[in-house]
Formats: sequence, structure tokens, C-alpha cells
Amino acid sequence: MSTPAILKCFEQPVPYARAVLIQEALVERRIADDIPDTFLLLQHPSVITLGRRGRREHILVPDELLSANGTEIYKASRGGDVTWHGPGQWVLYPILKLGPREMGTHGYLHALEEIAIQTALHFGIDADRKDGMAGAWANGAKFAAIGFRFKKWVSYHGMSLNVTPDLKGFSMIVGCGLVGQAVTSFSQILEGSGPSMEEVQQVLIQQVALVMQREWIDDNEFAFPEFCGSR
Repeated sequence: MSTPAILKCFEQPVPYARAVLIQEALVERRIADDIPDTFLLLQHPSVITLGRRGRREHILVPDELLSANGTEIYKASRGGDVTWHGPGQWVLYPILKLGPREMGTHGYLHALEEIAIQTALHFGIDADRKDGMAGAWANGAKFAAIGFRFKKWVSYHGMSLNVTPDLKGFSMIVGCGLVGQAVTSFSQILEGSGPSMEEVQQVLIQQVALVMQREWIDDNEFAFPEFCGSR
């Protein structure tokens, strides 16, 4: 049986700091059971985020150059090391309460990976996992990164999926602290003939519902002043 949940898709890129504030507000409301599970789907302007294990030396570009090209640096509360977000990349933030019959943390990680893998397979991309490495991979390169955190068993942060980003953004970092590991995108794998952001969005939404066993409900009755954008 599927569990009712809300989906919020943002039409315009959301600055990373604002997205964190939105998540933190929703986490508190989910802990209090004021809202059902809520999934945010959005893009960010160019930003480098450092997780709790993030090391500053994994940012390979001087601050002055980052400022010049409009890339921010943000110290995030999620797990993991360093990653880059930017336009052309879908970011999924599940605000999800793990109940006694829900998956544990390893199962949650597996579910996020499965969403990315099944979305890629839909478009003919041979995707899979790598032992001991979180995320999803194709052609020996990573196309989906995962980093999350729980507060009283409510999740936040989540997964990013590279569709059509400028992969030069990843050249500014040692992605997830993995030296020598390549990063790719749907567009690169399919040699420029890949799906649009809108096409991937629709498949990604379907896969979230299937893998997480959630059923999207009408959110008109829920007034979230923190939100901008619409589905």
C-alpha cells in the first residue's frame, strides 16, 4: 500500500542556503506530524557544498575565481564530502519519516540509488551501483550523488542527478573525495541526444513514487509560506 506524500517541484533554481532553510522548517513540521512526507525537486545555481566529512583541500579552485564565476561555497550538514550543484542537475530532497516498518538507513540509501538507476535505465542508460560507494554509475563514471542526514528519523538533504549540467563544475572539486573518479551526465552518456530536463523530471517523479511507495496527494490544502515555485 502506498503512503500519501506531497511533491513540490520548483520552476526556478533555488539558492542552496534557501533550500536548506526550507528543509529545516519542513523537518520540524514532519517530526511534529503537522505535514505528511514531502519531497522537493529543484535545481540550484552553481554552488560547492562541503558535507560533514568535507575537506577544504578538495576544492581545487581559489575563492577569487569561484566568486568571479558566481559559484558559492556552503558548509552543509549532510553526510559525505564535497560536491557541486548547478543548472542541468535535478536535486531531490525527501523530508521523509522512517517509521518502524520503513527501511533503515542502508535501505534508504539503496532506495535513493534505485531511483537514480531506474530513471537512467528508462532512457537506455546501463546504470548500476559500485561496491562501497554511494551513488549511481554508468560507463565507469558517476552520474548521481547522495548525501543525507536524519533528525529524529526524519530525512533531509538527498540526491542529485546529472542530466545536462556543464560538467566543468565538477572540475573545480574532488567530487565526494573520490580521487580519479570521473563524473558524467545523461547528456554526455547519450552523446548530446539525451532527454530534456522536463522529460527526466517526469520519469524521476514516477520512480520516486514507485521505489518509495508513495502516492502524490493534492497539496492545495497545505499552506507552505516557505515555498516558491509550483508543480
